[in-house]
Amino acid sequence: MKREATFDNAKLLLIFLVVFGHLIQPFTDGSHTMYTIYMWIYTFHMPAFIFLAGFFAKGSGHKDYIVNLAKKLILPYMIFQLAYSGYFFFIGKDGWLNGPFYPHWSLWFLFSLFCWHIMLYWFKRVPALTGILVSVGLGLVVGYFNDIGHMFSLSRTFVFFPFFLAGYWLTKDHVKKWRTPQVREATLLFMTALVGLIAIFPEFDSGWLLGSKSYSELGGLEFGGLIRFAGYIVGAIMTVGVLAWIPGKSYRFTVLGRRTLYVYLLHGFFIQFFREAGWFEVDNMIDFAGLAIVAASIVFLLSSTSIQTLTQPVIEGRAQLIKKWWHKLAKKDYTTN
Repeated sequence: MKREATFDNAKLLLIFLVVFGHLIQPFTDGSHTMYTIYMWIYTFHMPAFIFLAGFFAKGSGHKDYIVNLAKKLILPYMIFQLAYSGYFFFIGKDGWLNGPFYPHWSLWFLFSLFCWHIMLYWFKRVPALTGILVSVGLGLVVGYFNDIGHMFSLSRTFVFFPFFLAGYWLTKDHVKKWRTPQVREATLLFMTALVGLIAIFPEFDSGWLLGSKSYSELGGLEFGGLIRFAGYIVGAIMTVGVLAWIPGKSYRFTVLGRRTLYVYLLHGFFIQFFREAGWFEVDNMIDFAGLAIVAASIVFLLSSTSIQTLTQPVIEGRAQLIKKWWHKLAKKDYTTN
């Protein structure tokens, strides 16, 4: 699939929000403003990110595709699961020893992403609307089972699958139809109203947006299905809004949107260190802006060509960039001599 700047710009923005959301999370308890911003981000940043993952999964289902996907997702998952265990022990973080099937922190995404591709084998055989409705039903039902939770990332796999499946079925033409003044104005109004709604109800548990806990664990067994369904609607509208507003022009930084997996896997080493060290405080808007700059710096550093070259063998299971760098260096030495 030919890539368009809109999608890479969107992925870059969303990965920034992932890093920024993780960076400000420790400060949400003591600041109503930070909590409002954090909750607003979490209403859409993962649904939209997962939607785009599904959008670029058009070739999913073939045997060779699945084998390559296992190398791309499961192998890095195992490597980083071990790496984060060692790192968390080193920085003194509690709960550092996780079993192989209990993903550390943000690694759940790799496990779930692999499962979503496998699930496409069946869901791509049924009509799009039927499949999406079934996936929504599964996402609602799993919330009633306490045993479906963090292990194997099962809860999040089912809860977020509708966004992945929707991304798989929708095309560029569908997305282009969202990019109209009418849609932009309507979604901007919705986004603004959502901020106000979150500010009015600060007692709403952020766990409802994470998709990793059952309804009973969240204290809402009776209305859990309705709350999650409302979350689906909000996530869908916000995803449409984000893609409607993202610029379609290619910038110098647009290419970084193709390297979001590097940022996603590596940013935890920074975030968890900052949390354990207690380096930051948020007392005013200057502090808030400073954290945004820190988050942006992490994104640009981890999506740089140098980091991609060094970590590509671990993250992608290949050393193409290192070989290219080595041949370039050898050629330079030969020319010099």
